[in-house]
Amino acid sequence: MRHEPGWHEINTPMTAKERERAFLIGAPLAIIPALCVLPAGVFLVIIPRVAHAQMIALLVLPVCAIMGSFGLWKLALGAVQKPWGIFNVLSFGALLVLLVIASYTGLFLALVAAKL
Repeated sequence: MRHEPGWHEINTPMTAKERERAFLIGAPLAIIPALCVLPAGVFLVIIPRVAHAQMIALLVLPVCAIMGSFGLWKLALGAVQKPWGIFNVLSFGALLVLLVIASYTGLFLALVAAKL
């Protein structure tokens, strides 16, 4: 028979090492795909510049979305855990960087869509 974890086992705070690991894994996995989505979207979908651009976009964009989602999840977990420390602040800062990236990406894509 399988043991189901209780609430106290699920809601245990992360150790400092786990918060450090969440930041060091989550930040690159969230920020790098966020930076790649705009050029990949523009040069593979909106204005295709290479042969088989749609096929490449079908492979690249979902991978970016999955990696970015996993990294965002790790950053969010690391940002809200107690006790507060430097890795909470760094995770929160990385989330603010992602907010800026998402803002300019959305603005740029809206401007491109308005011109088409």
